[in-house]
Amino acid sequence: MPNKLKLYGFNNLTKALSFNIYDVCYAKTEREQRDYIAYIDEQYNSERLTNIMFRVTEMIGAHVLHVSKQDYEPQGASVTFLIAEEHMLPADVQVLEADTIVAHLDKSHVTVHTYPEYHPDTCLATFRVDIDVATCGEITPLSTLDYLIGSFDSDIITMDYRVRGFTRDIEGKKLFMDHHMTSIQDFIDPSTLERYDAIDVNVYQANLFHTKMLLKEVDLQNYLFNTDIYELPPKTRLKINSDLRSEMIEIFSGKNIY
Repeated sequence: MPNKLKLYGFNNLTKALSFNIYDVCYAKTEREQRDYIAYIDEQYNSERLTNIMFRVTEMIGAHVLHVSKQDYEPQGASVTFLIAEEHMLPADVQVLEADTIVAHLDKSHVTVHTYPEYHPDTCLATFRVDIDVATCGEITPLSTLDYLIGSFDSDIITMDYRVRGFTRDIEGKKLFMDHHMTSIQDFIDPSTLERYDAIDVNVYQANLFHTKMLLKEVDLQNYLFNTDIYELPPKTRLKINSDLRSEMIEIFSGKNIY
């Protein structure tokens, strides 16, 4: 961080970023729905998620102490990183090969979980990813947003950022925020924001920031799994497009509308 604050003692501010993305797809038969879930499960398995999370820790300048990763049946995967601001591993630690790997951080953590599922009535399948990055001290996870958004196909994105606790400057004055902040959107590339409708719900008194983003344009072909758009009659295309948009709006709104 440029122009670092001079503090008295350790900066114990806790900064937490919760990042949720949703990807919606049309699969017209039960078999296609299962195939889509299997495809997503393979594309975003624990190994790939681990590589993404390693990049995130590099971007925030943290060191991984311990990693735990797991693929689940029938679908889904989880990865948890424990991280530190400085390298904390003793020299005599050995890395063991295993199906499950665990890594620890002394000051913060990074987690990612995937939830593939499909709608029982509308032939829609949804892939959800939940990512949490929690840090202590000067590290802030906001710089990772563009990378995280670009790492997944994101139709709907919801983000929460919260700064908790306090630290003191060298004169003893309490500091409840150590960096300027008005909106999460300020940390997202403008070219990305142009593709989404975005709204903020911020509580500045509590250092709590919330942003939701909904993709503006829907290219139907990108949402058809193993189906060409020209194989479908015009009325069917309109129905699918309406179902997709309704699903996205409900997820974006956080309530059942249709």
